[in-house]
Amino acid sequence: MIQRTTVRLPASLMRRAKKRAAADGTTVTALMQDGLRRVLDERERGTEKARIMPRISEAGRGQPPVVVDLKALQEEEDIEYVARMNRGFRDPR
Repeated sequence: MIQRTTVRLPASLMRRAKKRAAADGTTVTALMQDGLRRVLDERERGTEKARIMPRISEAGRGQPPVVVDLKALQEEEDIEYVARMNRGFRDPR
């Protein structure tokens, strides 16, 4: 049985969810269901992973990006991912 509910989300999170759902060819509802299942399954199994900041290399790219917080980094990754989807994951060079 499916139940309806109201979820209050920050506008920035909803924008990111809509972008990701569009890029994946799915709905925000399906995205939320998948995320909720994943979190609950990990907690039940006790397999939650600690979030680790990725290493940033300056090799061949000049200055590393300025990371103010994880939200900003995730937003940049999401935008980059959508751009790759739009060009079919081809190398931009």
